[in-house]
Amino acid sequence: MTVMDRLNASLEKWLPEQRLFLRSDDTTRFVRLRPVTQMVGISGITLVFGWTLVASSFLVIDAVSSGNTRDQIQRSQAAFEERLSQLQAERDARAAEALAAQARFSAALDKVSQMQTQLLATEESRREMQTGLAAVQTTLRDALADRDTAAASVEAAGTPAPDRTEEFSVALDILSGELRQAADQRHEAVEEAEAARLTAQELTVERDQILARNDEILTQLESAVTISVAPLDQVFRNVGMNPDDVLRTIRRGYSGQGGPLTPMSYSTRGNAALSDTEDKARQIIVTLDQMNTYRIAIEKLPLAMPVTANFRYTSGFGRRWGRMHEGIDMAGPVGTPIYSTGDGVVTYAGRMGAYGNLIKIRHELGTETRYAHLNRIGVKVGDRVSQGERIGDMGNTGRSTGPHLHYEVRMNGRAVDPMSFIKAAENVQ
Repeated sequence: MTVMDRLNASLEKWLPEQRLFLRSDDTTRFVRLRPVTQMVGISGITLVFGWTLVASSFLVIDAVSSGNTRDQIQRSQAAFEERLSQLQAERDARAAEALAAQARFSAALDKVSQMQTQLLATEESRREMQTGLAAVQTTLRDALADRDTAAASVEAAGTPAPDRTEEFSVALDILSGELRQAADQRHEAVEEAEAARLTAQELTVERDQILARNDEILTQLESAVTISVAPLDQVFRNVGMNPDDVLRTIRRGYSGQGGPLTPMSYSTRGNAALSDTEDKARQIIVTLDQMNTYRIAIEKLPLAMPVTANFRYTSGFGRRWGRMHEGIDMAGPVGTPIYSTGDGVVTYAGRMGAYGNLIKIRHELGTETRYAHLNRIGVKVGDRVSQGERIGDMGNTGRSTGPHLHYEVRMNGRAVDPMSFIKAAENVQ
């Protein structure tokens, strides 16, 4: 007994021999399905089913994880933008408080100056009063001496002298009252000047605290916008573009100025802290302008996916079979929707050799995308398309071994790796 016979005999208990009858008009034949044959068939079907299940699971997990990553990035961006708005609002509030404190400080300085002027005037009046009093006292002493002399002369002559004591007493009372009033005014002026000085000190402390808090907020805001610009700058470097050239190109088309980002100007009265705050605020505005310019440029790049339905990458960018493969291949069923990866104008829509049915779209900043092997073309030359707009269906035309999309990205006519654009898009979702 051979090995095959022994194997059939051992499997006979679970897989009895089956016969498949094939009947025609005049004959009847049958195919014998021995246990080993049945075992091989069942194993093959199980293997194919298991492979299909595992592959489908990987596709589902990849789609779910990709969606979760995009959702997380979008939530992080929304939280960052909300925090940025809060910091900007708090910065504006602190700037307003600093301006109000500066105004109060200036008013206090003016008040102190007025008090000092009034105090000097009062002191001058007091000195004048003292000088006048000294002159009156001298005159009074001279008058008393003359009176005594006159009285002595009258007594010697035997004639009574007039009494002027009451007149001198009234004059002394008037002078004493003026002196008291001048002293009271001087005391009040001194008290008001001291109060104004204390108020100026309190306002100075308050202003310094506001400036310190404002500087802290501006530092946080500056750090936040700097961190935000870095990945945007890296996007262009990853796709082989010079960020400085991109900024210059965009600014030539968006050269307007003014609006809510125009920096405020106010007098610092020579205060270095306020000058530093102004410089830092202006730098933040410059960085925000750079970030906004980057975002305008990113909207002009083809960063979206051309296929959003289930697909698999079958070939990458680079050398393949001794020749340069200038794009990436995405395989899927015939009729799978194909979308434009960015805003642009259709420059070619038709059949082209090994490309099969081909669409070319010219975008801004010197970029072009190509979509080949299409089953259906849904646009014509001259059409202006938007990012995410359906332009055709996946097919198997041209030099192709199965239904797939051949997707190319070209920079100034030179083919570049489309995966650099697809990966760069993950930094700006």
